[in-house]
Amino acid sequence: MAQVVVYGHRGALGRRRAALREAIHGAIMVALEYPADKCFQRFIALDDDDFVHPEDRGADYTIIEISIFEGRSDDAKRALIAELFHRVEVEAGIAPHSLEITITETPKVNWGIRGINATDLTLGYKVEV
Repeated sequence: MAQVVVYGHRGALGRRRAALREAIHGAIMVALEYPADKCFQRFIALDDDDFVHPEDRGADYTIIEISIFEGRSDDAKRALIAELFHRVEVEAGIAPHSLEITITETPKVNWGIRGINATDLTLGYKVEV
């Protein structure tokens, strides 16, 4: 399971939402061997006064937060970050300097999905990559 939240300036995020969606999901599919039909993303568009960051990050400054089940290798997480930096720059036009990515891992027992605890859920993909 991967839940993605993307924060950005209202105007910049609005113009790039579709490209970001594709870039992020593409990176997750490649690096984490994730199924194409499992796309969970939320876009939080912020007014300038509500999004405080160093000026040198610019109006394109974007934060991507990814919550996943624990179990991915360090190599898989490094590959995901590298893939995100590359795809977001190429597909959405956001330079790596204006992009920050965090990955938060939690045990399956901390997730509730489709009415049950994720520990008891049969997934159609592997977590240990």
